[in-house]
Amino acid sequence: MTLSIYDTEISSRLLLGTARYPSPAILAEAIQRSGTEIITVSLRRETAGGKTGGNFFQLIKELGVNVLPNTAGCHSASEAVLTARMAREVFATNWIKLEVIGHQETLQPDVFGLVEAAKILSEEGFDVFPYTTDDLVVGEKLLAAGCRVLMPWCAPIGSAMGPQNPAGLRAMRAEFPDIPLIVDAGIGRPSHATAVMELGYDAVLLNTAVAVALDPPLMAQAFADAISAGRQAYKAGMLEPRDMAVPSTPTIGKGVFA
Repeated sequence: MTLSIYDTEISSRLLLGTARYPSPAILAEAIQRSGTEIITVSLRRETAGGKTGGNFFQLIKELGVNVLPNTAGCHSASEAVLTARMAREVFATNWIKLEVIGHQETLQPDVFGLVEAAKILSEEGFDVFPYTTDDLVVGEKLLAAGCRVLMPWCAPIGSAMGPQNPAGLRAMRAEFPDIPLIVDAGIGRPSHATAVMELGYDAVLLNTAVAVALDPPLMAQAFADAISAGRQAYKAGMLEPRDMAVPSTPTIGKGVFA
C-alpha cells in the first residue's frame, strides 16, 4: 500500500539522507538498493562544496527520486526560513525538511522556533516536514501552523541509540491517527527501524547508520527489508505481551492415546 505525503504517492517507506557517504558512486548504489523514493539534501552542502555541488545535484537528478531539501545546521527560526527560501530556488521544490536546532550537544530541536518557522513557511506555500520531538502539544501546534506531516525523533541525531521513549512514540501515533508520522533521527540498526514501524509509524528517515556502514548499499537494503517487515507486522496484528504463560496447544479437545 502506498503512502501519501503532501499529495505525492510513494511506495517505499524508507527515506535516506545523503551525507557522509564514502563516494558519490556508493551513495548512488545505496539509494538504488534501498528502493527509496525520497532523499534529503542539505542546502549548505550544495553551496559550500564549490564546483562539487553542481555535480552532486546532477547525480541526484539522474537517480530520479524526490528531493527533500533540509535546513540542517540552522539555530533560529529566521535562519531556517531564509535557508528554506534559498533551497526552494536551488532545488525547485516546495518541500522542506525543517530543522531548528536548540541544543548543541543533543541537537534537540528548538520547538518554539520550529513552530514559528513552520507557520511562516506554510503561509508561503512550503510543504513542511518538521523535525520535532515526541511531544503531543508541539505536534498539535505544528499541525495548526500548517504542517501535514510530523517527524519526531526517537533519539538524538546520529546517536544510533534507537527508540528511547517507545511509550511517547506510541502516544503520538494514537493522538494523530490520520497524520503521516515519520521517525527521524536516532535509528542505528535495522531492528530499531522494525520496532518503530511495529508501533504504526508510516516511514523512517535515516542517514548515518547507512552512510558509515562497512557496506552502505547492503545496509540500505537491510533497512528497507526491516521497515517492510515492521509495517507488515503492524498491519497483520501482533500478539501483545502477557504476564502468564499460555500454552499453544489447548488441553480441552486434546486427543488421548491409551
